[in-house]
Amino acid sequence: MAEAIVARRVVSLVPSTTESVCMLGAGDALVGCTRYCTEPASDVARAVRVGGTKNPAREAVAALRPDLVLANAEENRLEDIAWFRDRFSVLVQTPRTVVEAAAALRALAERLGVLPSVVPFLLRIEAEVAAAAVDAVDAPPLRVFYAIWRKPWMSIGADTFVHDVLRRVGATNVCATLPGRYPEVTPAEVIASSVDVVILPSEPWEFDAAQRTELLTARTFGDARVELCDGRDACWHGVRMADGLGRMRALVGRLRSSR
Repeated sequence: MAEAIVARRVVSLVPSTTESVCMLGAGDALVGCTRYCTEPASDVARAVRVGGTKNPAREAVAALRPDLVLANAEENRLEDIAWFRDRFSVLVQTPRTVVEAAAALRALAERLGVLPSVVPFLLRIEAEVAAAAVDAVDAPPLRVFYAIWRKPWMSIGADTFVHDVLRRVGATNVCATLPGRYPEVTPAEVIASSVDVVILPSEPWEFDAAQRTELLTARTFGDARVELCDGRDACWHGVRMADGLGRMRALVGRLRSSR
């Protein structure tokens, strides 16, 4: 099998993948990224902004003459991916589990020619998964509603990366059996699910302390605890998992021990 050509001019249309490119030591190859690509700030500041994830400026990307475009089938529109595929080499990575995400991270490192750099991240991810499995032994279940949107209320189904993250760190997703990958629910339905904790992430809906206080004051979700978290720790696949899984595991452990 012929070796993949190492990419020297990369455009990333996925914020979490942009972070991975830079943290793996290939930031000099990043010539373009979306306006939502914020990490790491020092590296992305040097890249040309090419629009958003849902509306990339195609011609602006083409003008950068990339030899690799990085995309995600959920964050980017399929018609945009198809347009780029007609013109450039495109790597589409849409992992739905932590294991798939780790494999995707290794594949990304291979395309960037930085395989040695990915090994420490993969080992840390593996260690976090193992530690979470140990934590889960004989641990009481923690029933979680993970909100991704508010108008209407939406959560995550079983066939999503966030669900797998929650499962691995010891949380039970109360929306796992609902149809669809991102089901709509009402607060009454969440309460009826015997939920213990409502988790409000910082993205894609930007939940904050004021909204948490509002929901608690109104008892929108009954007696359930309401907690904020950095949404990137739960939904950004890539190098973020090396630390994000640990932070999610610590959150779940804290919430479980305080019951």
